[in-house]
Amino acid sequence: MSVRRLSFLLFAGALASGCSSLVSQDEENPLNTEEVTVAAGDEGLKKAVETGENGDAARNEPLDEAIAPELKVAARDAREKLDNPDQATVDEETVEQDLWARLRSGFVLDHDIDNKRVRDQLNWYARHPGYIDRVVERGSRYLHHIVNETEKRGLPAEYALLPIVESAFDPFAYSHGRAAGLWQFIPSTGKYFGLTQSWWHDDRRDVIAATDAALTYLDRLAKRFDGDHILALAAYNSGGGTVSSAMRRNRNSNKPTDYWSLQLPRETRHYVPKLIALAKIFDDPEAYGIELPSLKDEPYFEIVETGSQLDLAQAAELAEVDVDEIYLLNPSYNRWATSPDGPHRLLVPVKNAENFRTALAGIPSDQRVSWRNYVVKSGDSLNSISRKFSTTPSVLQQVNSLDTDLIRVGQRLMIPSASKGTDAYALSASQRLERKQARKRDGNKVRYTVRRGDTFWDIAREHRVSVREVAAWNGMAPGDPLIPGKELVIWSKTSQPTVMAANNDRGKGMVRKVGYRVRKGDSLARIASRFSVNVRDIASWNDLNTSRYLQPGQSLVLYVDIRNSP
Repeated sequence: MSVRRLSFLLFAGALASGCSSLVSQDEENPLNTEEVTVAAGDEGLKKAVETGENGDAARNEPLDEAIAPELKVAARDAREKLDNPDQATVDEETVEQDLWARLRSGFVLDHDIDNKRVRDQLNWYARHPGYIDRVVERGSRYLHHIVNETEKRGLPAEYALLPIVESAFDPFAYSHGRAAGLWQFIPSTGKYFGLTQSWWHDDRRDVIAATDAALTYLDRLAKRFDGDHILALAAYNSGGGTVSSAMRRNRNSNKPTDYWSLQLPRETRHYVPKLIALAKIFDDPEAYGIELPSLKDEPYFEIVETGSQLDLAQAAELAEVDVDEIYLLNPSYNRWATSPDGPHRLLVPVKNAENFRTALAGIPSDQRVSWRNYVVKSGDSLNSISRKFSTTPSVLQQVNSLDTDLIRVGQRLMIPSASKGTDAYALSASQRLERKQARKRDGNKVRYTVRRGDTFWDIAREHRVSVREVAAWNGMAPGDPLIPGKELVIWSKTSQPTVMAANNDRGKGMVRKVGYRVRKGDSLARIASRFSVNVRDIASWNDLNTSRYLQPGQSLVLYVDIRNSP
């Protein structure tokens, strides 16, 4: 069959099946989607705790499985109250001043569900108290604000613990499913809820905006499922359409339609049990041998309006805090400064907020970022100049009042630039990426510059590694676009990589992205054989569990070398 004939058939098949790859995901209402949001989750932190990093190994002694922990603690508490009644009263008064007591007062979900999935998660958390310490330490900056917001909306306080499941309270978390931030929004869902993304910033990581969007999303999902917050949680992970379809299948089979009875994607089946297990831990930590770190019921940060773009190192000096603290409270900023287009605000620790306002008021807007006077040289363009000085062409046009992107030799341009060296902005996107790429891994380290026509699949195949590995080593997701000129770090498993030769074929555009709709009787092996690709690659491209059956009508994305296809 000719290449042209195959391309036509693939395209026609995609049209006939209504393949989702031909529909703009940005326009899809996430309440109806059937796409599972693959979150960064807490697996990385769990692994760190299990291996004993940061001294957690000493605290990982298993509980006595023969005696229910609730019974042991109840007996101990009874003895303590009899022996020390005054002390018990003092302890209760102290707890009332703690954020945990406020959190518990808002719990409304059923924590008594007897389900193996919940028990498995609960047992892990109980055996690893160091994990709880770590996530509370990370979340201490954000929890008071999130609890406040759940109360304002009348939502279950358990939702305030959801960032543990989503990101382990890492504000810079980025999953292989392209989800970012505490609440792990994918680009299309983020855009639907007004979370804009640019070179300067990513609102999916903004503490204020993303929390508002996440709770709005959860509230709408709960209303869609007639106030069932458990189904809303499942839909937050796998899409309202996925949950509705599972409920419809159960109704047609005369089966219950509650969450615990539904056949849902593997990640979603474990998603809700994680939250329920965490809620049980935070509701009664002593019952599981855990002591929660103290957390006062008071705001950690204040919102300070800046009115204009501001260098983050300068902001840290004015607020008298470390610049890392500024980044941790304002993780949406990718670069060395706030976005020139706003929002013009910063979150600052409460104790530093007033002094910061006073100091900032004394600095004119044109002195809040450093400026360079640059003379245009032959061969310069706004693109090349912006890359050189870590800014964007639109910013150069804006600050120099340029109507077009045309510049002339000898013209003087004012260029905003960082006031400190790159090391001063350790949590900026570029510095985080540099540290990730510098980590030693198995294999031969190769620096590769992306060329036109490259795909993750081609590069990974030539180096005998997985698509997901290449993406993870470079702070990306397999679905992220590869921009020509971008430098990747690859830990190659080949002694002499042949990726340069492979580029010649890729330049001819022989690999095509194809949308495929699963048919009755299909399996990953059958599809892989049909299109001459690897099962592991199909699973990686679509974030599939290879042990789970495909569903007829399910949409897949394939990267097919049309020279080897039938």
